Amino acid sequence: MVRDWTSRLTDLGITLPPVAKPVAAYVPAVRLGDVVYTSGQLPLVDGTLTHTGKVGAAVSPEEAKEAARTAALNALAAIDGLVGLDNIASIVKVVGFVASAEGFTGQPGVVNGASELLGEVFGAVGAHARSAVGVAELPLGAPVEVELIVEVI
Repeated sequence: MVRDWTSRLTDLGITLPPVAKPVAAYVPAVRLGDVVYTSGQLPLVDGTLTHTGKVGAAVSPEEAKEAARTAALNALAAIDGLVGLDNIASIVKVVGFVASAEGFTGQPGVVNGASELLGEVFGAVGAHARSAVGVAELPLGAPVEVELIVEVI
């Protein structure tokens, strides 16, 4: 089956960003057999975080959801840079970390920003397992971080 995810992005008016430069000693994505694992991706646009701070305090859940979408786009860019977007056979798992203010329990809704993007782009192929985890802090003060595990052909 030929997949044309690149055209699907174009049809949706979505442009993949350049692969985000690592902020420490790691690579954006690694392939092991038919699986690609991305490093945690932040909501960076042109090297700058779209938001900073904890969700439920400085960052609203709606802003964080949009940031999760941006982080997922960065993860797709990392996959595209390694193996090509059109080689994605399925989205296996999404892991989303949410820098949460005390008492904030809406992590699943925030990580929906990533999950909904993947469903929009990949349809049934984008159905995935997922974890949405609240954490005290994330790198650079980011409100969210997203990792993807995908099957490739």
